[in-house]
Amino acid sequence: MFLQIALGTAVILVTVAVGGAAYWALETLLARHAAWLHREPHGPRQMLVLCLSVIWTLALMTVCVWLWALVLRGLGVFAHLEESVYFSLVAFTTLGFGDVLLPRAWRLLGGMAAANGLLNFGLMTAMLVEVMRSLRTSQQETRRRRSGQP
Repeated sequence: MFLQIALGTAVILVTVAVGGAAYWALETLLARHAAWLHREPHGPRQMLVLCLSVIWTLALMTVCVWLWALVLRGLGVFAHLEESVYFSLVAFTTLGFGDVLLPRAWRLLGGMAAANGLLNFGLMTAMLVEVMRSLRTSQQETRRRRSGQP
């Protein structure tokens, strides 16, 4: 039991670190292109940033699912990588179909993968909201400065 908790905690910490690095990288990318993003017209640029952020989030979620899958496969929990990826995806997204189950000796990891998925989806939702809010606020400030408004 303690091995599962320790291993699950380690994987969760790695996925949170990956999420933090992904957010940092996205923020750096957007900061480098801030001058272009703040120019008119704002609508197409907002759509571009939204699409980029969603793709970034999906890529991050894919990396996290693969991390769980590789850990489960490395432990020998599943015989095939496809089964490990499938279980990880179902657990991480908290779908919980129940058609592929962990062996009794490793079942705590399923709950930890689900908790990790909930945490990461929450973090990435916050990231999406913050990126769009920050962009819109910056665009509005740029518009006010150009029009001479206080």
